[in-house]
Amino acid sequence: MAFIHRRGLMLGAAGLGLASLVRPASAQAPAAPTGPFTLPQLGYAFDKNEAAIDARTMELHWRFHHQAYVTGLNAAVAGQDALARMPLDELVMGINQAPEALRTRLRNFGGGHANHSMFWEIMGGAGGEAAGNVKAAIDRDLGGFGEFKNRFNAAAMSVFGSGWAFVTVTREGRLAIVTKPNQDSPLMDGQRVLMGNDVWEHAYYLRYQNRRAEYVGKWWDVLDWAKIGTRFDAGVAGTLKV
Repeated sequence: MAFIHRRGLMLGAAGLGLASLVRPASAQAPAAPTGPFTLPQLGYAFDKNEAAIDARTMELHWRFHHQAYVTGLNAAVAGQDALARMPLDELVMGINQAPEALRTRLRNFGGGHANHSMFWEIMGGAGGEAAGNVKAAIDRDLGGFGEFKNRFNAAAMSVFGSGWAFVTVTREGRLAIVTKPNQDSPLMDGQRVLMGNDVWEHAYYLRYQNRRAEYVGKWWDVLDWAKIGTRFDAGVAGTLKV
């Protein structure tokens, strides 16, 4: 118990200055950082995903972890006018064409910004099952919704250490499950992301400690399938970004 207590304190406090933290009533973004990239609004309160993710974790994850990626990305592109003008998806997709000295920071911070922007967007819902075009694609490509959940959960559990499980979507509406380490994104391979789950410990440790499987299973209860459906349609139309 002492280990868990210390681990929780380390996770919650490391580098965040929590002693001075003021908890807002709603999820409003901090002041815009210096640079072209900004922290997106959540679009819902911190407790909206309480069925799977506690409000405190949501706040820490969004307000501090995601903000750190935004701040780091802005620092990475400072003085790089061409990179600073690029949309986030194009920047992440073109990392290998960036100056070599910047690539690691763009991968970590740009990937982290893109991944989390997607993550917040697809949550805030009531779970359930996919419908419409997304359901048809899941049935065709991933064996039906039950099989899809099993395969996706297995992928999320297979990530060693920190990383993500994703579903990618093509212009033809084809779906595939992929995993990535750290803050790597399918965008770096020229793929578009339909949805994905963050399995870094900071995404779940305050409630679940080392029980990743429990978190992965509960996460489905807060998905917003209408928003995922909109992302699917954008993927087919070629307008999906991050």
